[in-house]
Amino acid sequence: MRESLDELAELAVTAGAAVVGDGTQKLEAPEAATFIGSGKADEFARHCRRKDVDTVVFDDELTPAQNRNLEKVFECKVLDRTALILDIFAQRARTREGKLQIELAQLQHLLPRLTRYWSHLSRQKGGIGMRGGEGESQLEADRRRVQERIDKIRDELVLVRRQRGTQRAARQRNGWPLASIVGYTNAGKSTLLNALTGAEVLVEDKLFATLDPATRRLRLPTNQNVLLTDTVGFIRKLPHRLVEAFKATLEEVVQADLLLHVVDISHPKAEEEIRAVNTVLDEIGAAGKPTLMVFNKVDRVANGGLVNRNLERFPNTVAVSAATGEGFPALLEELGSQLRPARDLVELKVPHSEPAVIARLHAVGQVLERDYNGESARFKARIPPHLRAEFSPFIVQDLRVA
Repeated sequence: MRESLDELAELAVTAGAAVVGDGTQKLEAPEAATFIGSGKADEFARHCRRKDVDTVVFDDELTPAQNRNLEKVFECKVLDRTALILDIFAQRARTREGKLQIELAQLQHLLPRLTRYWSHLSRQKGGIGMRGGEGESQLEADRRRVQERIDKIRDELVLVRRQRGTQRAARQRNGWPLASIVGYTNAGKSTLLNALTGAEVLVEDKLFATLDPATRRLRLPTNQNVLLTDTVGFIRKLPHRLVEAFKATLEEVVQADLLLHVVDISHPKAEEEIRAVNTVLDEIGAAGKPTLMVFNKVDRVANGGLVNRNLERFPNTVAVSAATGEGFPALLEELGSQLRPARDLVELKVPHSEPAVIARLHAVGQVLERDYNGESARFKARIPPHLRAEFSPFIVQDLRVA
């Protein structure tokens, strides 16, 4: 419970709040009216008035009735964990797609709470939990118009899925495999993408520093092109409606040939974060996909035994530091091994008068042996099957498929 509450405080800070305190109560089950007991709610309310608190955030999702009742007791704005995370996402979204996904999730969260917002809209102030966009103006209308906006956003996201499908088909024609980087928020996913590909994705020591996915090309030492996609970070109790809204983006995870599960090995609750990520992967239908565990931030771990024990416990793992580059050769080798497509192993004989063919072979194939003596250069190389026709005039022997 303490870890979850600390994380909630960090989320609040990320949203722009100043945390002045916290509290807990042990109950057999949440109270139907106020989630916590009425006596504890009064106690917290008195504390909030003394501290001049203007927002109270609960670590679990509240029902619309609980939300309304608690606002009456606290006499200030009350948010739950879901509303807080939605607010952070609203701040971070940059692309049209990301903004649509966030607006959809916000409207779905607000729709059953519309009565409360109806009576407060004229006097609400800004701050965490109040960010929106086109969707927020719809709340001033009626429930029907809000639902119409939700339906319109869903239609637009269907188009996004179609566009992604077209892009995916183009990628498959190129024969480039896709590896999606997943992991708990702030595990170092964007830092890893930047370090491997030279991308310039925003990196901050904050939860959900980046929201919109970024895809970059990585050329492996085997001369193979791989697409790396950095996805939104996961977190404990990630709201289900947010997962639903981000299905278009998270399809890249489901369709990936390989998942890179990045773990902050220096975090004291690394195992819990692994379980939280696996829970979300299961929810979006990506459980069981080929996965390479990447234990990141080894430069922050003084105890080498900790890293070795985790490498032994989890299959298909590498240990790296995205900040320093430590462990990258092993990571690239493992990527080349797990993403190696079926390639034709052939022997070629290319006249020296065809330098463009020789250059092309080095650009798209993996040259294993070369001999430039004689009238023609001879090579043993692995070439993609879809490029076989291009090199067929120079192939003198099929060795095997590898």
